[in-house]
Amino acid sequence: MKSIRDYVNEMFNEIPDSEQKDIMKQEIIQNLEEKVCDLMEQGKAEEDAINKAIIDFGSIEDIKKELIGKQPGVKNNAGLHLGYSIWGSALIIALSVFMNFYYTPRVIWFVYPTFAVLWWPLSMYFRWLKLK
Repeated sequence: MKSIRDYVNEMFNEIPDSEQKDIMKQEIIQNLEEKVCDLMEQGKAEEDAINKAIIDFGSIEDIKKELIGKQPGVKNNAGLHLGYSIWGSALIIALSVFMNFYYTPRVIWFVYPTFAVLWWPLSMYFRWLKLK
């Protein structure tokens, strides 16, 4: 019953790959195939039985939330990473400014490492926006 497998695979597209996802997909496919067989034994045509089993199954939103919540790396710490990168880059820039004006006050060179260091919080900001 390829149509059931295609339907279940399409429902689980948004969920990251994991062992729990594969187990849950197999259980759902098995349950839907059993339901189709039962409906066919009651006299329904195969296509009607597949459609009825899919409609009776309903939505998997609760399953999606559960599987996404179980993912070890899915915890959203993007805001924390952004704050850490801002403070870290501010400290590095402050150190560069201090070293520049203390050791070589006639040459302004702290601007160059500042541009290099600013990529860190900028990349964290775009990651934060993506995950938001």
